[in-house]
Amino acid sequence: MSDYIEMERKWQRAWSENGLDRSERDAGRPKFMIIFAYPGVTGFLHVGHLRGYTYADAIGRYKRMTGYNVLFPVGTHATGNGAITLASKVANGDPDFIDYLIRNGCPEEMLEDMKDPFKVVDYFNGVYVDDYWRRFGFLADWRRFTCTLYPDYSKFMQWQFRKLDECGLLVQKPYYSPSCPVHGPVAVDASETDISKGGDAEVQEYTLLKFKRGDEYLVAATLRPETVYGQVCFWANPEVEYTRIKKGEETWIVSKEAAEKLSLQADGVTILSPVAGRDMIGWMCEAPMIHREVPVLPASFSDPNVGSGLVTSVPSDAPDDWISLEALKGDPALAEGYGLSSALLDSVRPISIISIDGYGDFPAQDVIREMGITQPGDPRLDEAKKQVYKDGYHKGRMKDICGPFAGMRVDEAKEKMKQAMIDSGEAEVFHDLTEEVVCRCGLPVRVKRVDDQWFIDYGNEELTERTSEHCRRMELYPQEFNENVHATLRWFRERACVRQGNWLGTRFPLDEKWVIEAISDSTLYPLYYLISMYANDGRISPDSMTEEFFDYVALGKGDAGAVSERTGIGAGLLDEIRADIEYWYPLDINLGGKEHMTVHFPAYLFNHRAILPDDMQPGGIIVNWYITGKKSKISKSKGGAQPISGAADQFGVDALRLYYAHVASMFVDVEWSEDTVVTYCQRLERVMGAVEELLSSDCSDEKGEIDEWLASRLNRHLQSVRDAMERYDLRQMATAVYFEMLNDVRWYGRRGGRNRAALAEAARVWISLMAPITPHVAEELWERAGFGGLVSSSQLPETGGTSSLAEYREEFVRGVMSDILQIKKVTETEPERIFLYTTPSWKADVLRMGVEMRDNGGLDIPTLTKRCMADEGLRKNGKAVSEYVKKVVTDLSRSSSGSIGDIAATDEHALLLSAADFLKSELGAEVVVLSSDDAGAYDPKGKSKAAVPGRPAIYLE
Repeated sequence: MSDYIEMERKWQRAWSENGLDRSERDAGRPKFMIIFAYPGVTGFLHVGHLRGYTYADAIGRYKRMTGYNVLFPVGTHATGNGAITLASKVANGDPDFIDYLIRNGCPEEMLEDMKDPFKVVDYFNGVYVDDYWRRFGFLADWRRFTCTLYPDYSKFMQWQFRKLDECGLLVQKPYYSPSCPVHGPVAVDASETDISKGGDAEVQEYTLLKFKRGDEYLVAATLRPETVYGQVCFWANPEVEYTRIKKGEETWIVSKEAAEKLSLQADGVTILSPVAGRDMIGWMCEAPMIHREVPVLPASFSDPNVGSGLVTSVPSDAPDDWISLEALKGDPALAEGYGLSSALLDSVRPISIISIDGYGDFPAQDVIREMGITQPGDPRLDEAKKQVYKDGYHKGRMKDICGPFAGMRVDEAKEKMKQAMIDSGEAEVFHDLTEEVVCRCGLPVRVKRVDDQWFIDYGNEELTERTSEHCRRMELYPQEFNENVHATLRWFRERACVRQGNWLGTRFPLDEKWVIEAISDSTLYPLYYLISMYANDGRISPDSMTEEFFDYVALGKGDAGAVSERTGIGAGLLDEIRADIEYWYPLDINLGGKEHMTVHFPAYLFNHRAILPDDMQPGGIIVNWYITGKKSKISKSKGGAQPISGAADQFGVDALRLYYAHVASMFVDVEWSEDTVVTYCQRLERVMGAVEELLSSDCSDEKGEIDEWLASRLNRHLQSVRDAMERYDLRQMATAVYFEMLNDVRWYGRRGGRNRAALAEAARVWISLMAPITPHVAEELWERAGFGGLVSSSQLPETGGTSSLAEYREEFVRGVMSDILQIKKVTETEPERIFLYTTPSWKADVLRMGVEMRDNGGLDIPTLTKRCMADEGLRKNGKAVSEYVKKVVTDLSRSSSGSIGDIAATDEHALLLSAADFLKSELGAEVVVLSSDDAGAYDPKGKSKAAVPGRPAIYLE
């Protein structure tokens, strides 16, 4: 691919030399601003990332070529612990990570610098810009590059938070936060900005139930406090070593893992002594609320990592409990091994506590039988549990045995019973994660109590309604996102926006012991791209970027002279920055991966609506799906997949750009396949070869009907592309440009087309349409064609007229050839002569009459039949005309206004006579064209009677 690499460099230099990577205000042109969600700095990017990034560049290029003044800025998101983790791996001499760095191009002499997180960020900023985005030919305005760790960016973020505070959207209260022991609180969401595992986890509230045994308590965690009246035993895992802890004035027994978690959520937790799970089997303890003694029984499903590691048993409504109790009772040897008597086990009987429509007294038993579950450990038990819990919660009522809670709905009883036990000192609240979560540093994430956490109040009803209302005016793709965004906005509540610990990022302006977290500092940043250039070139400094400065340039508040006097920034420069923002903002398209649908994009929308005026609200969002590895998303922080530079060297940048654009809709995942990419390399080479042939054709000035067809097809493709790009459908554009147009150009050549002007126009249109997706190839072909300037700075040709009749005539010839080939294949014959019988004139006359009546609004079978029978020439065909009238009326009622009309307007006989030599050369046999009107024509098999307008009869001999 060395030739491609040199070609790519050649045109990237030309674009830069001609200023295509610099965007300035132009009052004479409409503007279009597009970004992609900037990547986190957590390692080398991979081929999956370039899918969405390339969409953004292709859309921007298309808009540029259709009259827009385009701004496409880029940046990086280094907030969090990603760079800290990478630097620590280098500092610790991690051999795998160091090998990963060197394999991907990091010079060995830089490794010492890479022990510093800020040097890590600087290095990867250079890699992302130079090795990825420039390498792929992006027309980004590099002057505006920013990073979330830059001091000037931090000033903007602090201004944003002061504005949120002015809006009354910052609140402070206690919070149970997922937290890393080294880095402090982390954000757990689908974006996995702070973590390497567990993005789908949620913080879940358990009720800790205290089972009294002498002077101590066995503590079980439950999600269903409303079931305590059904407690009949207590589960402990005999293979687990539990621990006694001092919790306030009480002694508890929990798993060691739970003890660690509790110490993060409560004061005064002290480890006392270990307790073997096996020793606990057979103990008796008093259940809370019901104050009845229940035995401790063995259960391997009691996971020390979940809840307290101990479980209360309510077999009536818990499928796991039911099947485990039955299994224990049915295994005397097992029970005897734990010293459990049959009398004790027989005394453990389920108690019916909840009435649910469609279930008997014991819902757990019902669902187990229905699903055919016969033993503990069956993976279907999880589904069974969910079904019983869901039906019980939404449809159940507490039975009389539940005392003061009898008759209550389950959802109502749950909170009241929990609170009653908390008030009596028999229960407490505990928080845990629903699945394992791992920080990017590799340490486990636990839930920790934070007493003074700051939040952005995204649950504010007025803000939610205003944001949702604006979304109805936006372009949101795909439709799934457009439909779901309103529910997502309503689902949002307070979001923890700052954290303490070892993090890189912006200090919280209201209390600088906090650092603004990664989602909260990446919402209003598209606006900052319009300011960053002035900080990058030194015209403004972070120290001068005061609240007054941002209020003026972003919101138009204040007086330029007064702001200038207080900041030291010239009034003219302030007005220039303000003019940039007024011209370029709002952002037209924000493009990002599907993980942003429920995290980043809602916060982005909320913050814009809260802080900025109506005329600065976002215009649109496009969500792209992933390029995946085998069965899962590729992760750059876990080693990634095919590196970008290697793929670009192997396949060429434009082949990859074409692959991204066309391999599938941007709204579905695609599994990375080098074999598939190779097919796009081959496709691009075929297109280039076809253009070369077109440019080197033996031309003439003679014009023919095929030239009219080519002009119509070019204009139709131009319109097709424009229509597709109205909805940013790059795949449809690529289909038209790299597949359909290739077919058309080749057909034109096969049909003898060689008109000089037609060929030049075809080259001009075709190459222009290639430029957004495969710009390097397009520039090379544009130059070889002798067109002036750069295709990337040219305008797409305007769409001209089309001729459906000219297009139909060629489709008719192509269709006849296809029918002949199909007959040859089915009959397995190689004919010497091919006879084509064109439609009899009476059928053509009936069709023309039908088209005329349809166009005049009066077509029906009786009327058309009457008119045909009034014609002496048609009347003699009698019954055949009547039958054919029915077909014509049916066909006309189903077809578009043009298609049947084109058939009726075509002299098929003359057309086939003129195409006979072409068909002969294509099919390798003599082609004889005969009219079905000729009674003496050669027709040994009577084929001619099957001929109809648009479909000649065929006989092979």
